[in-house]
Amino acid sequence: MADEALRIYRLIPDAAETDPNWDLAEPAGEVIVRARSAADARIIAAEAEVDFLDIPAKPGDGVSTSFASAFRDDRLYRVVEDDSGTFPRAGPRGILKGPTRHDPLTHTPDEEGR
Repeated sequence: MADEALRIYRLIPDAAETDPNWDLAEPAGEVIVRARSAADARIIAAEAEVDFLDIPAKPGDGVSTSFASAFRDDRLYRVVEDDSGTFPRAGPRGILKGPTRHDPLTHTPDEEGR
């Protein structure tokens, strides 16, 4: 939809670093997105994270892990509309500023070094 009205949103970490809800993921810092709504902003940020479908690993339950994104948790991130004009509202839905995709899993070699 080329003519849809999009807005700029900031997803801002809102919980203390010691909050146990951060067990979902490490804080990724502030993320800025162009989205249809605050809820859409959370979805865009969650979709930008690496999912198990993107790496050679399998989750314990189901196929996707996007439901577990810290960006979807309102205890961890608050969403505020940014009307500063720093980023243009015209353009495609997506991440404008924020973390790059990274592999959330680390390989730990077994006793034989594999």
